[in-house]
Amino acid sequence: MDRIDLFRVFVRVVECANFTRAAGLLGMPRSSVSAAVIELESRVGARLLHRTTRKVSPTHDGAAFYERCLRVVADVEETETLFRRGNAKPSGRLRVDLPSRIGRLIVAPALPAFLDTYPEIEIDLGVTDRAVDLIEDSVDCVLRVGPLRDSGLIARPLGVLPLINVASPIYLSRHGIPQTPDDLSRHWAVNYASPSTGRVAPWEWLEEGVPKSLPMRGRVTANNAEAYIACCLAGLGLIQIPAYDVWPHLAAGELIELMPRHRAEPLPMTILYPHRQHLSRRVQIFADWLEALLKQTAMQSPEIRPAPTS
Repeated sequence: MDRIDLFRVFVRVVECANFTRAAGLLGMPRSSVSAAVIELESRVGARLLHRTTRKVSPTHDGAAFYERCLRVVADVEETETLFRRGNAKPSGRLRVDLPSRIGRLIVAPALPAFLDTYPEIEIDLGVTDRAVDLIEDSVDCVLRVGPLRDSGLIARPLGVLPLINVASPIYLSRHGIPQTPDDLSRHWAVNYASPSTGRVAPWEWLEEGVPKSLPMRGRVTANNAEAYIACCLAGLGLIQIPAYDVWPHLAAGELIELMPRHRAEPLPMTILYPHRQHLSRRVQIFADWLEALLKQTAMQSPEIRPAPTS
């Protein structure tokens, strides 16, 4: 049995958690399936499965190896069909990771249309505000918001994410409405701490194209976008937030945009891939779709409106 066939057998065993069930799906004798896994463990030099009389489960090494096998098998199957049919649709499993709010509010609602167009693609959708390791976590592509560190990954810039300043009517009725950054010393902010570094972001704005910043006093610090917005809605202070994040609250009058001529510099949005010579067609197609989706939604810049007055 060649290496790719061994990978296919191992993947099926892990998914079925049972040698007999896997053998039935593969159309092979159970003894052949068991022998294939033993051969694979010998080749890689690690125990890949915990075996009991009732079921099998991957070891720690086996779980990591399973994720890599999925990608290898999917890439091989896609390559094998490359020249069979000129209009063959991309197929296989795709692992992506997105910031939590973008994943929940923008991408997940749009996924049915994508999967209707590409029914042979399966997506593992990770949504988190921490920076995942593409190699260690076996992720095909990630969306990053903000400046990038030099990571040696392939970067595809998408555009920028507009930020706006907002507060709740409750807060403004108690503390007044800031008109310019000079007024900020008399106000409170809900501070935001990076979930990765713990660094608290200062208040930022552009002044004649030059970035400016100011540490703000705050009684609450959040490290999660949901909590950050919730604290603002509760009247605990001003926040700076991507515009798409609060459109429903703005429309309902639950939040009010402030100092529209003193917004922070927009955040760059980038898709990152592992550094590989071959980028699968399904990854390219998903990245193209994601870019178009974000340009229609998250990257739309609100119009500058006159600032509200007290």
